[in-house]
Amino acid sequence: MGPVETAVREDIEAIGGLAGVEPTLAEMAYRLAVDIDGGGGDEGRLLPALNKELRATLKQLLEGRPAEDEDDDLADLDSPE
Repeated sequence: MGPVETAVREDIEAIGGLAGVEPTLAEMAYRLAVDIDGGGGDEGRLLPALNKELRATLKQLLEGRPAEDEDDDLADLDSPE
């Protein structure tokens, strides 16, 4: 496993449970990372396109995620108990 694939796998693992199309996007990201680590194909000419597609795939994977809740002890003050 190369450095880009390792980093992508660690980043996606840090996201947590995947749902919906997220597993497919994760697999796409892994494959793109493998190709990047392999030199980009066609004597490296595909490397810029692979990098761009990997960024877009990771961005799409993160866009669908709910925002992380701040651990704010005062956030529920407006809710009566």
